[in-house]
Amino acid sequence: MSALYEAATQPRAVEAGAQRAKILVVDDEPKSLYAMQELLGVLGETLMVAPSGEEAVKLALKHDFAVILLDVRMPGIDGFETARLIRGRERSRLTPIIFLTAANDDNPSMFRGYEVGAVDYLLKPVVPEVLKSKVLVFVDLFRKGEQLRESQDKLRRLAAHLISVREEERAHIAREIHDELGQVLTGLKMEVTWLAKRLTDPALLEKTDTMCGLIDSTVQTVRKIATGLRPEMLDDMGLVAAVAWQAKEFQKRTGIRCRAKLPSESARPPHDVATTVFRIFQEILTNVARHSRATRVDLELELDDAELRLDVADNGVGIQENAVGGRKSLGLLGMQERALLFGGTVRVSGRPGEGTRVSVSIPTAKGAE
Repeated sequence: MSALYEAATQPRAVEAGAQRAKILVVDDEPKSLYAMQELLGVLGETLMVAPSGEEAVKLALKHDFAVILLDVRMPGIDGFETARLIRGRERSRLTPIIFLTAANDDNPSMFRGYEVGAVDYLLKPVVPEVLKSKVLVFVDLFRKGEQLRESQDKLRRLAAHLISVREEERAHIAREIHDELGQVLTGLKMEVTWLAKRLTDPALLEKTDTMCGLIDSTVQTVRKIATGLRPEMLDDMGLVAAVAWQAKEFQKRTGIRCRAKLPSESARPPHDVATTVFRIFQEILTNVARHSRATRVDLELELDDAELRLDVADNGVGIQENAVGGRKSLGLLGMQERALLFGGTVRVSGRPGEGTRVSVSIPTAKGAE
């Protein structure tokens, strides 16, 4: 007996801290269910049974299984129909299914089983060591997948925290620049103006005029920097007004005509969602200015109780298909990650010479519930 088979016959202890994987056995014969329980109980995982296809489908809707052992011939919903229903659900779409059958020469049934999503086909009576070995393979794959999903979830939570901290820091710096530095420059302008009123020397008056001009220019620069860090309009007037302002600024700066279709300014999504959508919109416009060579941008913002949708299309050169998921498309990846933190999506489509369209969809608080 091979080392793999020997390992499969021994009781297996689940690693400390590891969640037990769930295995589903579906068979209409009570004796077969009992035998499978005895056979697989030594694996140390959570074993669930279903006496019919209907019960199996119900369990697949409630649980995530590492593998499903499914009898082919059952009254009512047979194994093939059960597999099709299980595979048709999003939650169990990728769950491995091993068919068990007593028919040893039914090749058409075997082919049909693979067509409905079976990963393996075993004949009854099964060889215990073979069955255990196959089940262990899928259990280990399931556990590794769970670990990977947990790692991805931790990374996303960390990214969300870093984004939140960054926004708070930008807002704080913007307030400090606007309030502190702006106040100092305003005071300096008043002092220079006071001094100019008491001077009679034309050369000195010219100098004070130059100083006032420099102060005014510095004030405008300070406002521009503060607005770039965190637009006050986003906090004071909401997302709709901020998007309209950003579109006008983009048109003024680049000469690319922007046509906007926006909802009422009274429509206000949650603050963090508004910030996310605004930053995504800024990144979209940056990509348009850098890469599209467009002359027009059409944008539409929609907001209801369930969802916020932003659609931005340009008439530029169009994005290449391989650039959407390419390693260098960090801007697109950043937009997708921002939206994903709120359960949203960012879809990018386009064809060479026909422009690019970016569609953003993010659930609002009620939609997320």
